[in-house]
Amino acid sequence: MRKHLTTTLALLALLAAAPLLSACNTTEGAGRDLSAAGHAMTNSAEHHAP
Repeated sequence: MRKHLTTTLALLALLAAAPLLSACNTTEGAGRDLSAAGHAMTNSAEHHAP
């Protein structure tokens, strides 16, 4: 009985953590996109500076 409860709680913990882990990847990707856009703007400004 106790092993069944432990297994069930572990499964619930993994299911609860899954959205958090995928959010990390989404946030990381958005951070990379924003960083790339910032670098592009900086390079463009330096290229077009008088």
